[in-house]
Amino acid sequence: MLLSFSAKTSLSSNSTHTGNLDECKDFFFKTYGFIYFLGTYLKPNVAILNGITMGGGAGISIPGTFRLATDRTIFATPETLIGFHPDAGASFYLSHLPGYLGDYLALTGEKLSGAEMASCGLATHYSLFTKLPLIEEQLGNLVTDCPSVLESSLENHEDPIHLDETSVIHRIEIVDRCFSHDSVEEIIESLKNEAAKTNDSWCVSTLNKLKEAAPLSLKVSLRSIREGRFQTLDQCLVREYRMSVQGITGRISHDFCEGVRAKLIDKDFAPKWDPPTLEHVSQDMVDEYFSPISALEPELELPTKQREAFL
Repeated sequence: MLLSFSAKTSLSSNSTHTGNLDECKDFFFKTYGFIYFLGTYLKPNVAILNGITMGGGAGISIPGTFRLATDRTIFATPETLIGFHPDAGASFYLSHLPGYLGDYLALTGEKLSGAEMASCGLATHYSLFTKLPLIEEQLGNLVTDCPSVLESSLENHEDPIHLDETSVIHRIEIVDRCFSHDSVEEIIESLKNEAAKTNDSWCVSTLNKLKEAAPLSLKVSLRSIREGRFQTLDQCLVREYRMSVQGITGRISHDFCEGVRAKLIDKDFAPKWDPPTLEHVSQDMVDEYFSPISALEPELELPTKQREAFL
């Protein structure tokens, strides 16, 4: 379910190729519109998250009515690690997770299991993947648009959730303590202080993840998640479309193309970020990500007057 990565990687070989840019813009335009359609759809629907659930795959699944995760589910928003930002509605659903868990996931790109998704609310149900044929068969035989009937059917096949003792779900207090700060610099400083006091390996691994990410992406993503806390799904998607176009065109930085090159194409895993450090990221650069693309560039238009806003 990595739908958005196919469009992103197609741009990496030549970021200035107009055709590629236009194709990517069209992809984001249509994908974000489809996510809004699903997120405001009045009939209940079920997304089965069995395997990798990232990028556009997560975007078209999580806004729906029911999300069934399994013991094979792997969720993440790893975009900061390729010089991008969590998109496809991520700033909406991550910002509505308990405490500052969404901020942590957005900045670090860390993975969650299916059990963890169900524990924090990203998934509504959890079952072992071996039950999927029976679940799909029973769902397929239902003739109803009643949410409670669908929910009862899913509940009949739920399995107990057992979280590993190292799960971040057990660390919500420390996540809130470190990731509730207003800036990326303050978050990093808080993690360093926590590591010094507790000698907690989780703090060290989290700091290492943040060091891997593009500095500009970290600042842009934190602001995106914070704005998402106070916006509806349509507002998040309109803003994310603007941010995504800014990211793929390279007007502000070429971090996205460099990240795709280093992580997905050449696989040297040594991206040269520009700006190279947090202190080199100016406020103007961050602000530009959230500014109108250009006078000639159309914004994302969603049929909000024809559909109820998803709050």
